[in-house]
Amino acid sequence: MDNLILNVGLLRRKVPNLTSAARQVGLRPATVSNLCTGKIPVGRAEVRTLAALASLADCSLDDLIIRGEKIEMIETGVKTLDMFAPLAKGGTVGLVARPGMGQLVVLGELLYRFKKDGYKTIFLMPKGEQKGLDEIVENAEIVTHTIEESYKRMEEIGGGQDMMFVADRTHVITGRIHQLQENLQEAGIHSVTTFLVDLTGEVVDEDLPYGPLETLWQFDADLAARHRFPAVNPLSSTSSVLEGAHLDQDHFTIQQKALKILRRYRELRSLVNVSGMERIPKSELQTYQRGEKLEAYFTQPFHVAEPFTKKPGHAVSLKETLHDVKEILNGALDSKAVSELEFIGAL
Repeated sequence: MDNLILNVGLLRRKVPNLTSAARQVGLRPATVSNLCTGKIPVGRAEVRTLAALASLADCSLDDLIIRGEKIEMIETGVKTLDMFAPLAKGGTVGLVARPGMGQLVVLGELLYRFKKDGYKTIFLMPKGEQKGLDEIVENAEIVTHTIEESYKRMEEIGGGQDMMFVADRTHVITGRIHQLQENLQEAGIHSVTTFLVDLTGEVVDEDLPYGPLETLWQFDADLAARHRFPAVNPLSSTSSVLEGAHLDQDHFTIQQKALKILRRYRELRSLVNVSGMERIPKSELQTYQRGEKLEAYFTQPFHVAEPFTKKPGHAVSLKETLHDVKEILNGALDSKAVSELEFIGAL
């Protein structure tokens, strides 16, 4: 049962507007989203839910539920992404943020790193006057202006080369992105990982704003306001790589412990904001302090931000991140000040 997954590509093609379609048949969009990203394993889903999705896609349950091969993760070198919402190779990732939360800087940094690692990076320029795209344009090897031009360039590159493709949500709303992905599949090009971004911030208020996704990166207003960049929320970001069948057991164990501490830290932080540190029970003080250190550790200096931060950018391997988080969780850094963990690479 562990390696059963939803056929997200099929859903994407058959039901472009999955949010409204799901509501019409009595399904919660959040449940559908969690099934698509693997936050809810298919084996734990209600039969009624799966049957309703199959009906929407006009397919059989056998077509909707597939026995998945191991989903390959692409390491980004960004600690919080690799730990909590790994990038699924060949999948689609949606960034959910309001303007000013740093999503464009994250995308610019990823394109910078991918280009260095030999990926072809393609950016479909959004229509109209747009600000803040400099890092993305600068680090995209190919800049296109239409879906047709994007497809042509990918076809020229061919299926033997890994590609990173960034596009604006407007192309999702028109259905053109789904059509592009279908055309690529038919042409035998399975090596494109797609990043979907919304420059207006409207995605924050919508369920399934991009349709079915393999990876979801949810940005956090509180983290951004406190300059905890990258401001990706570890509690609400997720990925199909996190399904039990695909995730390394050590990664899963450390990640779950970190999430538990961070979740409780956020709850205690709300109490501290209102009443001060003295209101935290002594039995919870250690949890609060380790949560604070974890949150600081997951900040990270980026190469593309060096002119502004004056700090050299750092990439951190998943192996290093797991080791460091384990050290924080085990108390090896209890004597360290929080400030010593802010905006560093590995420990």
